[in-house]
Amino acid sequence: MSDIPITPRRVTEGDQPNAPTAGSAAGHSELRARGLPSTAVLAVGTFAVGTDAFVVAGFLPDMAASLHVSTATAGQSVTMFAAAYAVLSPVLATVTARVPRRALLVGALVMLGLANLGSALSPSFPVLIGTRILAAAGAAAFTPNAGAVAAALVRPELRARALAMVVGGLTVATALGVPLGDVIGRWLGWRGALGTVAAMCLLVAAAVSAIMPMLPGGPRVPLRTRLAVLRRPAVLTVLPLTVLGMAAAYTAYAYIVPALRAMDIGEFSTVWMLFLYGAGAVLGNLAAGYATDRWGSVRVLSTGYLTMAAGLALLAWMAASGIALPVLAGLLVLAWGGSSWCQTPPQQHRLIATAPQEAPLVVSLNSSAIYTGIGAGTLLGGLALPHGTPLVYLSGAALAAVALIFLLATTRKAFRG
Repeated sequence: MSDIPITPRRVTEGDQPNAPTAGSAAGHSELRARGLPSTAVLAVGTFAVGTDAFVVAGFLPDMAASLHVSTATAGQSVTMFAAAYAVLSPVLATVTARVPRRALLVGALVMLGLANLGSALSPSFPVLIGTRILAAAGAAAFTPNAGAVAAALVRPELRARALAMVVGGLTVATALGVPLGDVIGRWLGWRGALGTVAAMCLLVAAAVSAIMPMLPGGPRVPLRTRLAVLRRPAVLTVLPLTVLGMAAAYTAYAYIVPALRAMDIGEFSTVWMLFLYGAGAVLGNLAAGYATDRWGSVRVLSTGYLTMAAGLALLAWMAASGIALPVLAGLLVLAWGGSSWCQTPPQQHRLIATAPQEAPLVVSLNSSAIYTGIGAGTLLGGLALPHGTPLVYLSGAALAAVALIFLLATTRKAFRG
């Protein structure tokens, strides 16, 4: 079943001579026994990666002032991180194909930690940009492989739940990243906040090295050959859906503060709304893992897109009519967060089922699609914002509806085929 080939292999330098090989009965038993602890550690790793991606937004003005640039210019560091991640993810999946999984994951976290340390010590904005690109490389090497490894360490019927646990680290970071950046930035300054992220990455690297069992890499295959997976119709129906769904989620989220202010929600209440979105993201991701194992990916995704479209449409109506109902708004934001992050486990599950021998690559392509969707949604929201916050919400709702239609149309076509 394994998404990462688990076959007998000779002992290589750095392996333990008496450790059971992955292909032996003892090795197979060891993988299963250590699957849950390893998956939990990998989830902490994705939390560190997600915190790194989101934490900067909490102290952008202070960072901009310290580096003598505008806040808008400082925000380009976030854009560069996302762009570098999207481009590097499939490339690194190919380049590192033969690297043993434990060594790869530890190396990626070490790179991420050192890059954040470099960001914390950056004397100028260009140096900061360079370190953020290095951080994106570490994140792009870690996250997709963490998901593929987690799927390989558990029984097939638990695969979606393992993926949900790993993605759960990212969703928790979505909930806490910006508030953590603000709080730590106030206590220690923005450099101290990035230093804290660096320390977290290095600690998780040590935990992964100590707990995760050995898994071999795959064969070295040229990028062009590996990208032939994109010619598979099933893969081509999954990745555009990821872009559409994440664009729908982030059209309004990037501008959630002014969007909430349009409904007379004050600064203190806005913080709680952000936590509600994050709580919904965590719950939606975990529920999606269990629901996908039980009812299948299409039902979970259909429910998520329908919920997102309806929730954002209701928020648009509230913003347009000037209705101030904080409790209703909070419930809608909670549902919005849940529907936004219920997408990833079923989408990864669909991709791995389509191309099990290329699991790290297709998961990395899905990660690229996630960041592409986030960027596209943020761009669309920025274009809509000058025309009023109702249009921002409606744009997200429209994209969610398009995602639902795309899902149903491609599923029906595949069924008929």
